[in-house]
Amino acid sequence: MAEREHPCEVIEAACAQYGEDVVIDWCVAFLTGEISGEDAYGPDLPKLVALTGSANPGGWAAPVDPVNFYWIRVWAARAFLYIWRDDVVSALLSVVDDPAWRVREHVARITAQRELGQLVDGLLPMLDHELPRVRAAAVRAVGAAGEYEHAEALKPLRDDPDNAVRAAVDRALDRLAKRLDRELD
Repeated sequence: MAEREHPCEVIEAACAQYGEDVVIDWCVAFLTGEISGEDAYGPDLPKLVALTGSANPGGWAAPVDPVNFYWIRVWAARAFLYIWRDDVVSALLSVVDDPAWRVREHVARITAQRELGQLVDGLLPMLDHELPRVRAAAVRAVGAAGEYEHAEALKPLRDDPDNAVRAAVDRALDRLAKRLDRELD
């Protein structure tokens, strides 16, 4: 069995072949639905293959069940962990409340990594998500990019039933206090 390339390597290869701006444009189009799921598995499949590194992204039988189309948005969002252009923020803002939790989780991860304060308010509803990993991603985003007033939204999660979320809250509040050079309590 062949070892799969890391997503970063796949995106780097796509950028080397097509150019970073082209790849970013494709990701924005997939993420925002400008390229539909039907088109992604139809005429635009070569673009999706370039972003995923697979001739059969998802490994599904044809025709692909539309219930799985959200994965296209997940893969597109994931690319922004490795490539960036400032206008991507608008696309992320448009999907901060995406129906798929995996898309929202990636938006939170990107927000934390790139310290995108303009996305924090849109991520606050994720602090109440049923999945601990989604809550933890939102907590990290708030810690990395939030403002003083956002600390209050994190404090109730100090008592979260999940240890990973509680630990993320402690780190996020510390990071927020250091970044803002201000006491939070």
